[in-house]
Amino acid sequence: MSGIEQARKTAEGLEYSAGFGNEHSSEAVTGALPHGRNSPQRAPLGLYAEQLSGSAFTEPRAHNHRSWLYRIRPSAAHPPFVRIDNGTLRTAPFAESVPDPNRLRWDPLPEPAAGTDFLAGLWTLGGNGDATQRTGMAVHLYCADTSMTDRVFSDADGELLIVPERGGLLLRTEMGLLRADPGHVALIPRGVRFRVELLDATARGYVCENYGRPFTLPDLGPIGANGLANARDFLAPVAAYEDDDRPVEVINKFCGNLWSATYDHSPLDVVAWHGNHTPYVYDLRRFNVIGSISYDHPDPSIFTVLTSPSDTPGLAGVDFVVFAPRWLVGEDTFRPPYFHRNVMSEYMGLIEGAYDAKTAGKGGFVPGGGSLHNMMSAHGPDRETFDRASEAELKPQKIDDGLAFMFETRWPVTATAQAATAGHLQRGYDHVWQGLSRNFRP
Repeated sequence: MSGIEQARKTAEGLEYSAGFGNEHSSEAVTGALPHGRNSPQRAPLGLYAEQLSGSAFTEPRAHNHRSWLYRIRPSAAHPPFVRIDNGTLRTAPFAESVPDPNRLRWDPLPEPAAGTDFLAGLWTLGGNGDATQRTGMAVHLYCADTSMTDRVFSDADGELLIVPERGGLLLRTEMGLLRADPGHVALIPRGVRFRVELLDATARGYVCENYGRPFTLPDLGPIGANGLANARDFLAPVAAYEDDDRPVEVINKFCGNLWSATYDHSPLDVVAWHGNHTPYVYDLRRFNVIGSISYDHPDPSIFTVLTSPSDTPGLAGVDFVVFAPRWLVGEDTFRPPYFHRNVMSEYMGLIEGAYDAKTAGKGGFVPGGGSLHNMMSAHGPDRETFDRASEAELKPQKIDDGLAFMFETRWPVTATAQAATAGHLQRGYDHVWQGLSRNFRP
């Protein structure tokens, strides 16, 4: 049985524990989870008790993230880490370039060299803030043709929101297994170790690395108690462990650099756990879209799935926004997104199909590609879309032929040098707005 076939068999029928931010608990072996205390004198079954904290001990309860892990060996039992090459992975602050006010768009990443796994296939487009100060974010893409086999990865700099665009992923984490197919997103919290196995011949997608406060569900305000992403649709893994005494390379991203140590065992050896610092997966097609049923195009904030709050209420370090299937019924309304300039900066990607404000096809906005509109850069529908939407018959219209998303952030996104000079950067992106001629007739 090939590695892909084995991964697919493992991914079939995975069990999950539902709920966003819940205090989950799970044990792979009956009796492995202690009751009534977190750190008994002797943990059950000869396991080691370990707390993994994703927040300071004294943060308010509503913001406190931690999980207790009961593992075969403590994480402290490892040799020294040594620096390794960062490859095409970059971290804020992005000092090698200057922020660019121009609108930028890229085609998908080129196909990877044979033997490229998820970690080796990470390619940084840009970002902002400072990972050492736990502020800001980074936009990465990945393209891989090989599963991670004898190595695992963890990110001390931030949490990773993985957005598959082509090819499914099996994520083996310390807390258990997750399956993420195109149309899903998976989140790996800060510091959680994981391995990525491919469910198809190749895999491609996007990653938001959030250095700031962990993603949470946005407040609903006047929407009320229900709508947008429902907490019960977020799925956390159940405990599953590896009891494997073979060399495993553990790679840690720390303050922007990759560090490696070879363990004599698999660190994915958690037999039981409980807490709320946990990975999860979410199906974007379950998003409950809220929209206008009278006139005008609402602001895209109504499409927010997850938000990383900042010190200013309502101003996110980064928002994750999805443009999911929905009905458009606005009367006397230009239905695609309007022309606008925004204090926030937007990186948009496409998972499948087409986006209703951009021309698709070769040289356009295609799955796997992405566009960057930094703060106050003027953007909106291209000329072809504007002409079509201005003349369209305004009958109820179902938008269900595409799935797009956006990473929106409070600060400008500085493109890396490799992104600013990439062969798949679309030169002449500004031309899509040419031909928006004078229509004014006083």
